[in-house]
Amino acid sequence: MNSLLDFRKRKEAANPISVVTCYDYWSARIINETNIDAVLVGDSVSMVVHGFPSTVHAEVEMMVYHTAAVKRGLSEKFLIADLPFLAHRKGKRYLMESIDSLMKAGAQAVKIEGAEGMLDAIEFVVKSGVPVMGHLGLTPQSYHQLGGFRLQGAEAESAEQIEFYAKKLEDAGVFSLVLEMVPASLAQRITESLTIPTIGIGAGPHTNGQVLVLQDLLGLTKDFDPRFLKKYVNGFELLKGALRQFDEEVKQRHFPTAKHSY
Repeated sequence: MNSLLDFRKRKEAANPISVVTCYDYWSARIINETNIDAVLVGDSVSMVVHGFPSTVHAEVEMMVYHTAAVKRGLSEKFLIADLPFLAHRKGKRYLMESIDSLMKAGAQAVKIEGAEGMLDAIEFVVKSGVPVMGHLGLTPQSYHQLGGFRLQGAEAESAEQIEFYAKKLEDAGVFSLVLEMVPASLAQRITESLTIPTIGIGAGPHTNGQVLVLQDLLGLTKDFDPRFLKKYVNGFELLKGALRQFDEEVKQRHFPTAKHSY
């Protein structure tokens, strides 16, 4: 996928959309040689790469830096960048300057978390010619307000609110919607009620696509095992084993050999 129009086409054709996060050049080059449809430079970079406890520590400069690195490793994948914490709450000028920087770094769209109190700003961004991906359910930038990283929409009132804002976001012009950590039945209702595609993470099998953090699906986050995550390889142990072997071979003088010498 390399076009915004492909998202709607995929939903209409009932062809699922695959999305992974990416934060750097070398992993972008690997993704570029797969059939993954789209790449998200998520504000989760603040946690995964920089070691912060939450995504609120991501700033525009950080997101621009990583977006540019990822773009240099991609050619055919649709690239989305997260708008970081509070960037959409500091006035329209700051909002548009932030988005301008992300787009010039290589993003083809931005993702904006939440909806309440932000619909006018999102509509303004869309009408300015910038594709926007929405994000409802567990919105990590608001985890303090939500009481932590936990399931959203489990109660009837909160489920109705998520459904309400899903429709409002579609009306505001978002081209797709991430649904994070909501009951599968709620995600299915929202998916069936919208004309735009939904991308799930911890939202069950009935969304139009799925997104996972690259390091999580590769098993590189050793102690992170939420119910929604499938680890496709035990990357932590695989890489640790390679480093141990290197260490042993150096100390036993098995590396380098004549083969590795000039």
